Amino acid sequence: MDTSLDRRRFHRLSIGAVGASLGAALPAFAQAPGGRPLVLGMTLEPPGLDPTAGAAAAIGEIVLYNVLEPLTKVAEDGSAKPLLALRWSASADQKTWTFTLRPGVRFHNGAPFDATAVKFSFERAAAPNSLNKDRRVFENIAAIATPDPLTAVLTLRHPEPDLPALLAQATAVIVEPGSAAGNAQNPVGTGPYRVAQWQRGASLTVAAWPGFRDAASIRIPRVQFRFIGEPAAQVAALLAGDVDAFPRVAAARALSQFKAQPRRFQVITASSRAKTILAINHQRPPLGDVRVRRAIAMAIDRKAVIQASADGYGVPIGSFVTPDAPGYVDCTAINAYDPAAAKALLAQAKATGLSLSLKLPPVPYARQGGELIAAQLAAVGITARIEQIEWAQWLSSVYGSKAYDLTVIAHVEPYDFGNFARADYYWGYRSAAFNALYERMQGSADPAERARLFGQAQRQVAEDAVAAFLYQPQWITVARAGLKGLWSRTPLFANDLSALSWA
Repeated sequence: MDTSLDRRRFHRLSIGAVGASLGAALPAFAQAPGGRPLVLGMTLEPPGLDPTAGAAAAIGEIVLYNVLEPLTKVAEDGSAKPLLALRWSASADQKTWTFTLRPGVRFHNGAPFDATAVKFSFERAAAPNSLNKDRRVFENIAAIATPDPLTAVLTLRHPEPDLPALLAQATAVIVEPGSAAGNAQNPVGTGPYRVAQWQRGASLTVAAWPGFRDAASIRIPRVQFRFIGEPAAQVAALLAGDVDAFPRVAAARALSQFKAQPRRFQVITASSRAKTILAINHQRPPLGDVRVRRAIAMAIDRKAVIQASADGYGVPIGSFVTPDAPGYVDCTAINAYDPAAAKALLAQAKATGLSLSLKLPPVPYARQGGELIAAQLAAVGITARIEQIEWAQWLSSVYGSKAYDLTVIAHVEPYDFGNFARADYYWGYRSAAFNALYERMQGSADPAERARLFGQAQRQVAEDAVAAFLYQPQWITVARAGLKGLWSRTPLFANDLSALSWA
């Protein structure tokens, strides 16, 4: 969701004794290598640091590839590259995957990384009490064999050609069995950085780990993630030089200031696999009626929302897949903007005069876009009562307890289409027809057949108006001109610090 969520799903926690005690509790370690440090801006603060137990995308923005590592790594083009796994192969039916692991790797606490850690991590993620938001991925693993310390063989229940990419996400990081329970506060991984200090409500600092397997390749010795929520404050911090780089910055209205100073700043506009939607709770009457949901979708002018929410930096979508994703089908004509048709559907459903809650998390795109969406709904006779909530409230009440009618959120994970088959997901969408279609797609090892079924599934999601699908965001990064290695495309929410260096 950005639930994998958001522009992200994060939460700004209060400053206090908890933050101070955490800083004191973090382990001491040897001096990081020399070099120029980096200050990197983030809109929101993560609620914890274990991406296998929390839905906030902000967790992965800090720890993925930096502190905690998966078997594979997503490249800028969205493909999976080797990381803790040197190579892999699949059987013809794509149900048996063999991963050859990187030798000589150790966790930050000195424990060895091997196939046993892989088995533990994936079985933990699939357990009934798992809080992993991608638990479905790991439940598809029927068995894990470890014929030797550097080989892990995964036997799947259903074919999964995207498995290497799925295992490159934050929810698939390999954890050290003895320390996994404490990862939310003190993550122990195999990555090039360790958490050095967390000042709750303000910043989090990571320092290069001298024991990393390729420590000499790390050019940035320390990185401070500074949490700045207000767009104006983000721009001011960059202009003042207090922040060196701000990926996914809310600075669209101020870009001319940065573009006018090419010797000081670089500006990168990147595509994404994120989907910004108006989520609808199907379990709240009368939202279980497809006519009401279609009316809500038809009441919204996507292009106007993109302008209000993202200052024009977005591409309209009609289903839960972005135009640059493999297998994309254009569904924007389904439930297209048509206020008259929306009013007619509401009358047919006997839902005129409808009053609904619209809960908006603290990210700028939700607050800015939500105001316009409420006005557009009012134009067809729906009263949307805006409730501005903090990230922790969104995670607990909307995502967790499903206590909402409507909410604006960006789902940033590239491989989360399977959430429509989850009866317990926060949308409350339950469709036997979709589930059967999705199972057929997942059960097919033929690429052409899977693509055909995927197209059908996209259209059904649109026709069922599971949500009002709004737009694919285009993220903006502003950074000092001398910083090299920043992504020009955003296949998922991550800041790969090992790729960065100063010119």
